[in-house]
Order: sequence, then C-alpha cells, then structure tokens
Amino acid sequence: MTALGCEKPALSFWQIWNMSFGFLGIQVGWGMQMGNMSAIYEYLGAKPDEIPLLWLAAPMTGLLVQPIIGYMSDRTWGPLGRRRPYFTVGALLATLALIAMPHSSALWMAAGLLWILDASINISMEPFRAFVGDLLPEAQINRGYTMQSMFIGIGNVLAALLPTVILKIMGEDAQKVSQGVPPYLVAVFTVGALFYLGAVLYTVLTTKEYPPADIEAFKREKAKTAGFWRGFKEILTNILHLPRTMRQVAIVQFFTWPGLFLMWFYFTPAVARDVLGASDTNSSLYAEGVAWGNLCFGFYSAVCFLFSFFLPTIADQYSRRYTHMACLAIGALGLISVGFAPNKYWLLGSMFCVGIAWASILSMPYAMLASTLPSNKLGVYMGIFNFFIVLPEIIATLFFGPIMEHVLGNDRIGAVMVGGGLLGIASLLCLQIREQKG
Repeated sequence: MTALGCEKPALSFWQIWNMSFGFLGIQVGWGMQMGNMSAIYEYLGAKPDEIPLLWLAAPMTGLLVQPIIGYMSDRTWGPLGRRRPYFTVGALLATLALIAMPHSSALWMAAGLLWILDASINISMEPFRAFVGDLLPEAQINRGYTMQSMFIGIGNVLAALLPTVILKIMGEDAQKVSQGVPPYLVAVFTVGALFYLGAVLYTVLTTKEYPPADIEAFKREKAKTAGFWRGFKEILTNILHLPRTMRQVAIVQFFTWPGLFLMWFYFTPAVARDVLGASDTNSSLYAEGVAWGNLCFGFYSAVCFLFSFFLPTIADQYSRRYTHMACLAIGALGLISVGFAPNKYWLLGSMFCVGIAWASILSMPYAMLASTLPSNKLGVYMGIFNFFIVLPEIIATLFFGPIMEHVLGNDRIGAVMVGGGLLGIASLLCLQIREQKG
C-alpha cells in the first residue's frame, strides 16, 4: 500500500466513485434537512422571524465539531484507516437523529434533534473533504472534488423527490394532520436515514487509505501533542497562522454561504405562501408548495450533477479562480430572479442558475485548498476552513430575524434576493485569490 506523503498513484474512475459515494448518503440527509426543517418548524408553530434562530444548530455544530474532527482524524491511524472511523460513527448517529426528527411533538424537541443531527453530519462530512486530498494526486484533485459535487447533486435530487414520491404512495391523507408533523414526512426521514447509513458504509468497505509514510515518526509526533490543552493550542496556532491562499478563499466563503443559508431558510415556505398563495400550514396548497420547493431544490441539484461533468475541464482551462467567479455570478442572478417569479415554473430557471453555482461551491474552494495546504494538516485546515462558512451563518441566525421582521416585513422572497446579493459580492471577491503553496 502506498504511504501518505509518498507520490500517490492515479486512481480509476470507479475508485474515485467508490471513495466519493458516501457523500451521496450524507447529502440525502442534509438535503432533507435543508428542504423540510423550516416547514417542520412551521408545522410545530414557529413564526417566520423565529426560524433563523432555530437553525442555529447547523453553523454552531460546524464551528465546534469540524476543526476538532479534522485535527483528530489527522492524528488517527487504525484498522479502518484515518478518516473512515469518523465516517462510520457520524453516519450511525445521524441515522438515529433523522429517524427521530419527524416524531418531534414540540418546537424545542425538533430544535434539539437538529443540534444532534448537524453534529453527526459534520462528523461524517469533514473527513470526506480531506479524503480527496489524502488519496488523489494533484492532477486528479479537480476531478475528485467534482465527483463529490456530482454525488451531492444526486443526493439532493433524491432528497427533494422523496417527499413527492412518498406522498403519492401514501395518498393525500398522509399530509393531513391536526397538529405536529404529517405522516408522510415521518416516512421520508426514515427512508433517507437508511440510505445515509448504507451509502457511507459502502465507501468505508470499498476504499482503503494510505498509512503514514513513517508510522513511528507519526506516533512520536502524536505523542508530543497528546492531551486536550496541547491539542487546543495546536488548533489555535493553526487558526492564527492560516496559509495565504486559504485566507483569500475564506473571504469568498464568508459571503457565499450566508447567501445560500437565506435561500434554505426561506425558499420552501416562500414558494408555498408567496408564489402559490397558501395561508394555512395545514392546507393541501401549503403541502403542495413545500413539495414544489423541494422539487426546485432537486432541480438545482440535478443541474449541479450534470454541470459537474464539465466543471473540471472548464477549471483546467480557465483556472479555478475565474471558474468559481463566473459560477457565483450566475448563482447570484438566479436567486435575485426569484423576486420576479410570475408563477412556480419560473423558479426552475432561477434554480438552474443556482445549480451551476452550487457545483462550483462544492468543489472549487476545496480543490484550491487541497493543492496548497500541507498534507499532514489537511484535516484540521479543512475543519478550520469551515469557520468561514459557519461564522457568517451564525451572524445570520442571530441577527437576520430582526432584519426579517423590521426591515423586510417578513418578506420571504425578499430574504432570498438578499442572498443573491451576497453571492454577487462573493463573486467579485474571487479576483483577489492567488493559489500559492504554504
């Protein structure tokens, strides 16, 4: 077996497929959460200005969990390798949380389960980002991360289609409920949970990892930084001395992700209430709007999947920086165009643009990092990089509620358009990125 740190051999298409397949399951879980949690909150009585704070679990768990898991996985080697133990544990915990989520009988219960679910998803997700850098040579980095984008796209499509398919199988009565979460969503989350676990275990069982080049030196280095305070100090040192390219890409991320977060906050209920005109969360029209919102998410994910086939070639020819810049600009136009939708079908055009941006967001920043970060710290730096996704999300969850209530007048579509403006700023900030080692 090749040792990590030595020259890595090129992998076949199917080997890259196997190592990325677990992301399909992770994204089914994540996509169901993104597409349905706001609706679940509203089913349980949440008001629009309360929703951002109820979503606080997603960024907070990312902030706390990802750098710790990244640091730990950098220092792990055992029978399952370096990253795969974390895939497995995270998948098991996330499966249990997904199954429990739609059984919530109160708002506080759903919010608490979301904290558990997001922490578990982060345990699975963070090592997957470092996995590509661990196993692929530089020439295949773009293809490795775009393969992840493809599976993320497929996973979102499956997550988006599940509510519609299961609702048709169970019948209209499955969407009717006097209080709490309707039965069809219970079935959706259960099916998705099992798929999540199965996909991650497929990657665990089909992909081997490279051991450290010098296992004794690896053990000695690990011993030097053993203990909580030494580990905390090392993570803090890494945060204070970020590589130059990482700092530049981080600024772009800082504006990209709150734009997406606002879409996930408000797009689905906006479709139900503002585009279809449903005023009652217990009405069939509201359920139709939620289902259409999920289909729109599935559509942009399908576009992400298809565009990912072309993205590596485009990035190889025009550079990752300019490719990412153009894709973000297209996504910005897509979200802003939601505000001009005369009917629900218009939203498919908006989501087409979002799908192009999504493919790049899921691959180009990580490809830029994997090519420039030290291999022995890839996990912890990928975890720290998540700060620049979750910190602006935390700001949004804490402060966008009052903006939503007092500035936008609880206009859900207006919030989605603000997200488009943030993507536009992120696009312009790509101009300052320079890919440099170290």
